[in-house]
Amino acid sequence: MSKIAVFGANGSIGSRIVREALSRGHQVTAVVRDPAKVTERHPALTVVAGDVLDPASVAAAAKGQDVLVSAVGGGDGPGHLATIEPAARSLVAGLRQLGAEAPRLIAIGGAGSLRTPDGTKVWDTPGLPDWLLQIMHAHGDALDFYRTVSDVRWTNLSPAGTIEPGERTGHYRTALEDLVATADGSRISTEDYAVALVDEIEQPKHVGERFTVGY
Repeated sequence: MSKIAVFGANGSIGSRIVREALSRGHQVTAVVRDPAKVTERHPALTVVAGDVLDPASVAAAAKGQDVLVSAVGGGDGPGHLATIEPAARSLVAGLRQLGAEAPRLIAIGGAGSLRTPDGTKVWDTPGLPDWLLQIMHAHGDALDFYRTVSDVRWTNLSPAGTIEPGERTGHYRTALEDLVATADGSRISTEDYAVALVDEIEQPKHVGERFTVGY
């Protein structure tokens, strides 16, 4: 059993990560701006207030945990744009305050910087709306920052090209820099994305790097 703190625990992806971790017997702390908005109830779930943009708040939430998950900016729309890259810097700054006692960090990333079969990146696809491009590049900026960090154990998990609520199958494929896709496109359910993330918590394979999942 691991102790896991989750920022953004009431979001589309964050809530499913919480549920998946609880279903496997982990102890979860949901860290949100407004605890009243968390409707999940479970004996192993604790809900606390916290601000991902405040390093002191990050340090307080992370203290005593085995893993800190950031689900901030994880597919909840344009409103999270201004939070994505600053949150990455705040998370690292907060964990640095804990020194050797800092937990591992797993942060939700974006698909925009992944390579497509023709060698271009997803964000080079013609016709993408400006708001989506801005989110993709914000995630890319956050990933660029993480790649400069060597004193915090971090992992960045990019979804497939399309991620949306669906079935939990427990099956997925992984890659590092290349978009995981089939002839029908690139997709993953939020439920199976959460499976992959909790699998990475239980069996670490990607410390200090980005990886991606899809069907």
